[in-house]
Amino acid sequence: MKVEKAPVTDARLVIPDLAEKAVLVTGASTGIGAALARAYAAQGCKVCLHYNASRAAAEELVRVIRDVGGEVFLVQGDFSISADVERVVEECARHFGRLDGLVNNAGGMLGRVPYAEMTDAQYDAVMDLNARSVITACRAAIPWLKKNGGFIVNTSSIAARNGAGGGAGLYGSAKAFVSNVTRGLAKELIGDGIRVNAVAPGTIATPFHERYSSAEQMKAMVATIPQGRAGMAEDCVGAYLFLSSAMMSGYITGQVIEVNGGQLMP
Repeated sequence: MKVEKAPVTDARLVIPDLAEKAVLVTGASTGIGAALARAYAAQGCKVCLHYNASRAAAEELVRVIRDVGGEVFLVQGDFSISADVERVVEECARHFGRLDGLVNNAGGMLGRVPYAEMTDAQYDAVMDLNARSVITACRAAIPWLKKNGGFIVNTSSIAARNGAGGGAGLYGSAKAFVSNVTRGLAKELIGDGIRVNAVAPGTIATPFHERYSSAEQMKAMVATIPQGRAGMAEDCVGAYLFLSSAMMSGYITGQVIEVNGGQLMP
C-alpha cells in the first residue's frame, strides 16, 4: 500500500470573510486545537486560545502566533467545570469586544475503561469534559454570536459513529452526543444567523493518541485507513475553516464532516 504524505498547508490561501473575526478555540494548546489556532490567526482572525494544563505549550504557541503578526489572547480554564467554561467564553468575548466564532475542541478520553468496569465517577468526568462543556460553552457564547451572526464548529470523532473500542466506548458516546447537539443547535440558532456544524476527525497523530493509544493499537487503526497513514492535525484544518466561512459554506448547517482518510465512509 502506498503511504501518502500529509499535505503542505498553503500559507497564501486567504478566506476574505474570516479576517478580523474574533474566534475562541478551546483546547488549543496542542494537537488539532493548536493547528486551528495557527490557521485562524493566519486568516487574520483575532484568536482566543484556551488551554487547561499545558501552559508551556500554550504560551509557546502564543509567541509563535504573535511573532508573525497574529493577534491572540490566552486564557486558562478547566472545561470539566461549568463555571470555568462560562468564564473563559466571557473573558474572550469581552477582551475583543465581540465573538464571531466558537470552536469547541476541548476534550479527552480520560483513560480506556470498558463499560463493564465503568464507575459513576468516570462517567461524570468523561461526560462533563466532552459533552456538557460543549453545551455550556455554546450557551455562554450565543448572546455574543447573535449580535453579528456567527458560527459554532464542534469537534466530534469517528468514535461517535463506529462505537469506538478498546475501552473508549464512553468517549465515543460523549462524541455522539456532541454530533447530535450540533444538529439540534443548528435548528435552534439558524434564525439568529448562527450556523452550527461539526468536524469528526479519525485517527489523528496527536498527543491524544500518545496518551491513550499504544503502538500496537495505533498500528491496528492505521491498517484500516485506505490512505495508509494516520492523519496529522493539519489535515483537519481545512474542514474547520470551510465551515467557519459564510462565503464558502453559508448554506451548510447541522452537518458533521468526517476527516479520516477513508477509515469510515458513511
